Amino acid sequence: MKAWTDRWTNQRWWIYQRERFPLLAHGLLIAVFSASAVSFSRLLRGATDLPTWPSLLVAGLTSLGIFLQLRIADEFKDFDEDSRYRPYRPVPRGLVQLRELGWIGAFTALLQLGLALWWSARLVPLLLVTWAYLALMTREFFVRDWIREQPITYLWTHMLILPLTDLYATACDWVVAGNTPPTGLGWFIAVSFFNGIGLEIGRKTRAPGDEEEGVRTYSRLWGRGTAAAAWWGALAVTAGCAVAASAAFNGQKMTLLILGGLLAIAGLLAARFVVRPVHATARWLEHFSGLWTLATYLSLGAVPWLSRLSRHTP
Repeated sequence: MKAWTDRWTNQRWWIYQRERFPLLAHGLLIAVFSASAVSFSRLLRGATDLPTWPSLLVAGLTSLGIFLQLRIADEFKDFDEDSRYRPYRPVPRGLVQLRELGWIGAFTALLQLGLALWWSARLVPLLLVTWAYLALMTREFFVRDWIREQPITYLWTHMLILPLTDLYATACDWVVAGNTPPTGLGWFIAVSFFNGIGLEIGRKTRAPGDEEEGVRTYSRLWGRGTAAAAWWGALAVTAGCAVAASAAFNGQKMTLLILGGLLAIAGLLAARFVVRPVHATARWLEHFSGLWTLATYLSLGAVPWLSRLSRHTP
């Protein structure tokens, strides 16, 4: 009996992560995100050696935990709406319980706190600020009905968690080094904010046949042309911030080359969706958003370090 219970437990959590928090896809993106944050901080500080493994570990696991907590927070605040309009999701259909998710969120917080205390207790205030903002998001800033009727306000207020997460990830380098935030860090923080905007609009821009009752998509709220334009605009602003950020280590030409080419492709994809709004063209916006985010962070983290190492390799 116990073996059967354990097997079912393992299966249901595997199903949950596959449907709501795919670890492979999220893990890769968050690993690049956090590693780039640590690397960018070191570049700004003029460090010549690679990031230390503890800084990468703490930044990566803490960031992964924050994104997991975001998903759990969504399950709580959207439970009534999901039960009414999306009963196929794991929580409404009874695959997992909100109480179980709450315990996972609490355990994740303990792990995050333990990592912060282990690496540098000076990280704890930043972690607390991030948790506080996450709690406000969970409560919809105590204006649930109003904010849900303000799509732009809803979007930017919920995306502010990304700059806070980014700030914490960079702090795993500059705080431990005993420094204040290095000059130029603001552009990198802005990149994370507008990347989040692009990801969210791309994720919630759908073809007419894919729209669901009770789901607030930007294609439904704004029309597919405006939604596609807003998506491309968010990527364009992200590119501008990334170029400005890379100027701190004279990497603006490489960043512009990488992101300029991808931005042109994004324009074609947006136009394609407007002309032919079907499932495939809409999904391309979402998938390309992930690719764009990876390319952005790599251009500000891994690419500069590889370039620097190649110049110093005999």
